Amino acid sequence: MAKTRISISLEQAQAERIRQHAERSGMDVSAYLVHAAIRQMAESDAVEEQFAGVDALIARAEREAADLPEEPVVASGALTEQERREVEEALGLVHGRDRQPGHAA
Repeated sequence: MAKTRISISLEQAQAERIRQHAERSGMDVSAYLVHAAIRQMAESDAVEEQFAGVDALIARAEREAADLPEEPVVASGALTEQERREVEEALGLVHGRDRQPGHAA
């Protein structure tokens, strides 16, 4: 099998660190980098395979959502105070805020 040469550029400190790791692993730099790249590709492939079902569900949901009619816009004045608080609380959960402004921690 014919080999192909790939040239990379990296900082001197990175190159030295790779050389040291390759030496400790009993490999030359080329073999070490190929081994590391193959391992990383296998990891990426496994992750993609693991999440393929979830990714398909998300894609389907996005397609279905695009076909939904737009919700009518409700002016904030049309909400009761309780409804407004519930909306703010829900938005806080969506945006990762664990408490609302004005509430003690």
